[in-house]
Amino acid sequence: MSGFKKFLLRGNLVDLAVAVVIGTAFAKVVTAVVADLITPTIGAFGKQPNFAQLFFSINTSKFAYGDLLNNLITFIVIALVVYFVVVAPVARMTGRLSKTNDPTTPMRECPECLSSIPTAASRCMYCTAVVAPSE
Repeated sequence: MSGFKKFLLRGNLVDLAVAVVIGTAFAKVVTAVVADLITPTIGAFGKQPNFAQLFFSINTSKFAYGDLLNNLITFIVIALVVYFVVVAPVARMTGRLSKTNDPTTPMRECPECLSSIPTAASRCMYCTAVVAPSE
């Protein structure tokens, strides 16, 4: 029983549970914003303020595509928010950090401290010694 207790109280599991709960609540808020603000705004231009009522029929079958449009708009809004709030900033941070560790950057040794520095560097980033440009 103590192993199960450890499993439940692990940091990753608790963080994941919190993320799921917050994500679900966020999705409900975005769904409400789309249904109550964005869809009517788009619908005002197309003279159809409620997409949920849109459908077409073939013979006796009714295909309600309006709710699909609402859900598609909701998905796009959530994807945009996740991209611009989470993915883009993290990519920018990792890009800045990886510039110093980029394996494609040609490297050479600093003559003073023997650290590996980029070939184009004019000063060692570790000992700050002035380094002659390489050919």
